[in-house]
Amino acid sequence: MADDAGRWVSLFSGGKDSSWALYRALERDLDVGRLLTVHPEGDSYMYHVPATDLASLAAESIGVPLVDVRPDDFEAEGVADSGAQGDAEVEPLEAALRELDADLEGGVAGVTAGAVESEYQTSRIEALCDRLDIELFAPLWQRDPRELADEMLAAGFEIRIVQVAAAGLDESWLGRRLDADALADLEALNEEYGVHILGEGGEFETLVTDGPHMDRPIELEYDTEWDGTRGSVRITDARLGE
Repeated sequence: MADDAGRWVSLFSGGKDSSWALYRALERDLDVGRLLTVHPEGDSYMYHVPATDLASLAAESIGVPLVDVRPDDFEAEGVADSGAQGDAEVEPLEAALRELDADLEGGVAGVTAGAVESEYQTSRIEALCDRLDIELFAPLWQRDPRELADEMLAAGFEIRIVQVAAAGLDESWLGRRLDADALADLEALNEEYGVHILGEGGEFETLVTDGPHMDRPIELEYDTEWDGTRGSVRITDARLGE
């Protein structure tokens, strides 16, 4: 699809996993020409959902142009099961990549993705890359979760938890910084409840508010919403700091 001078597109939600994949790509001097954020309107099997509107602030801080993909409806009638929905959710992503291939000098060389253990997501992205004849850079794939978390913190990532939906994760986790103490607590919750240390099963979602790949941090003001078993932060104001 692209020639040797093609540019990379980073599949980007603003969360820790996609941000780490982007950071590692930049470390390897991959020519990332665009960030691409898919904004699901409802629950999604393929994509990170909460706080994706803040990806534009992150992109401004990172200094790479952002492409927003806003499908009309991820939960269209007639989608019979999770597999069919996942296939349907890939379609707007593929269409966006085809447009970028025409727009970017040299075309699209490949995409970065932050999948850790999800065969559901990774198999579909791999198939997408095969159809488009582009490469996939997935540096988190099948890595040890604790090692990955430690690497993110050592690199200087500031990570906030913006949604929780698992036993053991109460309202106090909303807005909490993912630091060494939080990781120790998550390891205990993993032993007691099976909570994934990186939240890979949707147990929690994150937002990266600062990191070595960002020129300015994201500053947040928010409220919390909690229904007794799950909750999220509701961002009331977000801006780039100095």
